[in-house]
Amino acid sequence: MDSSPTPPAPAATVDLDLAFAADGAFAPELVETAGPWADPLDGAEHWHGLLEGWLGQLAAELPPELRAPAYSLGLSLVGDAEIAELNAQWREKAGPTDVLAFAAQDDDLDGLPPLPLPPGLIDADATGDDEPLELGDIVISLDTAARQAREHDHSLQRELQFLASHGLLHLLGWDHPNDAALAAMLARQERLLAAEE
Repeated sequence: MDSSPTPPAPAATVDLDLAFAADGAFAPELVETAGPWADPLDGAEHWHGLLEGWLGQLAAELPPELRAPAYSLGLSLVGDAEIAELNAQWREKAGPTDVLAFAAQDDDLDGLPPLPLPPGLIDADATGDDEPLELGDIVISLDTAARQAREHDHSLQRELQFLASHGLLHLLGWDHPNDAALAAMLARQERLLAAEE
């Protein structure tokens, strides 16, 4: 009997419609350190390939309602002031944080029913359209990411990817209400990052 581990299933092929934005007010040295990942023009290409690959890797693990051939999501790099405002508004917590995820498919947000989709974005099954499944938005503080990269003694690029993977998992329904769930989520993030190395 072969005792070697079973290789992971090949990643599914998915399409991603990514809306990427990077705040233009970052310090030049911060943008230089982040490289193309924080470039308002070229960053979308780098993030697109990475996030599309991760969605393909995660496809087999997703619940049926989140399985789709195409997805749409937003990714924004902002400064500490902007993310602190979002953190206060949406989480009622003071100060900046590293990453926020706003899931579009969360059907139990504060006990409210999901928001109806605007015309033209109705479920593809109902219309026959091939609209991508909207996942939501990830917002990362480049300022906080840079501080954390120094604290963890790794590159800003790795910290940005770590935070993006965390945000993506939140958009896909992962959460960490306790230490065990957090450990599982962090382990899944590390597997996503390892697959890119």
